[in-house]
Amino acid sequence: MPPLASSEAFLDAYQHERGTAFTTDELEIAWAASLWPALHNARAEILWNHPPTALTALLNQAEARLQRAAA
Repeated sequence: MPPLASSEAFLDAYQHERGTAFTTDELEIAWAASLWPALHNARAEILWNHPPTALTALLNQAEARLQRAAA
């Protein structure tokens, strides 16, 4: 899971390149969707007893990402 600052930079660059800012709904969806790959990977780590790399990142960033989704 990339750092929050990297995700913010990506979303800003994406909006800039498309020439239009995200609507509030689109930005909410983008932030909420940023959790999906980490959730999927954390599930696999738990199921297969792998080191909790994605789970640790998820636990460290989930609240901040969900706060951005609700902003």
